[in-house]
Amino acid sequence: MNQTSETPNSINVLGYLAIALLLLLPLSVLTVRSGAFQQGLALYALACLGSALLLIVLILFLLHPKYTEHRAGLRTKALLTVPGTIALLSLTLSGDHPRIHDITTDTSDPPRFVAAAEQRGEDANSLDIKPDSIAEQLRAYPDLTTVRTTMTIDQAYSQALTVAGELGWEVYHEDRSAGIIEAVDTTLIMAFKDDIVIRVRGNAEGAYLDLRSVSRVGLGDLGANAKRIRSFVAAFNGQ
Repeated sequence: MNQTSETPNSINVLGYLAIALLLLLPLSVLTVRSGAFQQGLALYALACLGSALLLIVLILFLLHPKYTEHRAGLRTKALLTVPGTIALLSLTLSGDHPRIHDITTDTSDPPRFVAAAEQRGEDANSLDIKPDSIAEQLRAYPDLTTVRTTMTIDQAYSQALTVAGELGWEVYHEDRSAGIIEAVDTTLIMAFKDDIVIRVRGNAEGAYLDLRSVSRVGLGDLGANAKRIRSFVAAFNGQ
């Protein structure tokens, strides 16, 4: 009769650790969504980095002849580390983004928020325009410029409202006479809230729009605000 040796304690410990790191991912998301974003992000980083390191250790165990008869269990434990490892790779491979969170299409005269301060709360990032952030943006996102159209100001304003709704933004301030729209966009997983202001002006050639997207929390945005503006511009232009 064949006798299978007991699973070594070292492999069992790795398995428990894999389960703990996997459970830490949703826990970190819930922590962020509860409002404790710094603590939640720290837990998220720990879960992602820990999963990647543990996956490497498990692969080394799989390659070691000593653990040949335990490879099935090791593969199962390795699978538990895949979500966190993928999350880490998605962050590290997302590109080299500047550590800024305030992006606009008009760096000379950025649109000003009217109602956002009441929505954001006292602990949110400042809405003051920072010259250093403008300089960083010009280097990182030179493609973000004023949107120009042959529409009238009123037509462009209505189109901007429509696009904002289609993108899932929650509009909380409208002033057609001033050409101002303010809205908030909530990210899918972490539920981060970023505020957007759209300014519509015009001349004899048509209307032109400028946007500004600002994160409520955090120092950097991993390119989220620039991506949001690009999505609006593409949708507005029908691309």
